[in-house]
Amino acid sequence: MKTRFAPSPTGYLHLGHAFAALTAYDAARAEGGAFVLRVEDIDQARCRPEYEAAIFEDLTWLGLEWEEPVRRQSEHFDEYAAALARLDQIGVLYPCFCTRKEIAEEIARAVDAPHGPEGPLYPGTCRALAPEERAARMKTQAYALRLDVAKAAGHVGCPVHFDERGRGPSGERGLRHAQPHLLGDIVLARKELPASYHLAVAVDDALQGIELVTRGEDLFHATHIQRLLQELLDLRAPVYAHHRLIVDEAGKKFSKRNEAVTLRALRATGATPADIRKRLAF
Repeated sequence: MKTRFAPSPTGYLHLGHAFAALTAYDAARAEGGAFVLRVEDIDQARCRPEYEAAIFEDLTWLGLEWEEPVRRQSEHFDEYAAALARLDQIGVLYPCFCTRKEIAEEIARAVDAPHGPEGPLYPGTCRALAPEERAARMKTQAYALRLDVAKAAGHVGCPVHFDERGRGPSGERGLRHAQPHLLGDIVLARKELPASYHLAVAVDDALQGIELVTRGEDLFHATHIQRLLQELLDLRAPVYAHHRLIVDEAGKKFSKRNEAVTLRALRATGATPADIRKRLAF
């Protein structure tokens, strides 16, 4: 079983990251499999080399080993572009010219604005634009590429499922019916970001041969849209195991802004890898 840990170098790793990394690592070792480290650095404006170096340092300190070479998303924009081109070819993408402010205002005006598990959904303002208007505006305006979820589901034709071996919001395990409409017409690329998290992850997991995706239960709903993308792109689907989140005394998940719980800070106080494992109940 090949697993992966895929942090973004936008801050130092904290206890929540340690839990996610150890969960993936132990799952691979339990079955004599391989553990993969992937650096999700598409957003170059926020990612910094010192944070990437710290990721390697912290994981090595924890005693983790991973396959080389490490995959950095910023080095594979051409692969994401090829995936986008394929989705465009089958007619499930459309350009969206709305700014975030305009979308927020449209949602505020709507009496029955659609909502999903993560909040209000894009209302589909640009979905019905005529091809001629789209082409003309794309020449002069900034735009994002959105996935027409209804059209994409129709293209796939059959129900999409995923194998959940962890804990979703309802705690149910086993074969789950994917409901990509829950997240609406998501953005798959922007001018400043050549691929979204959803698209890059779907492509990366397939190309790296990931068989088991372990990640926090806050990403459970992302699985619905990623399974649809896998079907559209003829990519192999991994098994999923969503795990509990590590939270503070107030019940909030740890943030990179809370420096007190970073592995660097804990190491400076004398904590050992064994202490971290014990604290995280491994």
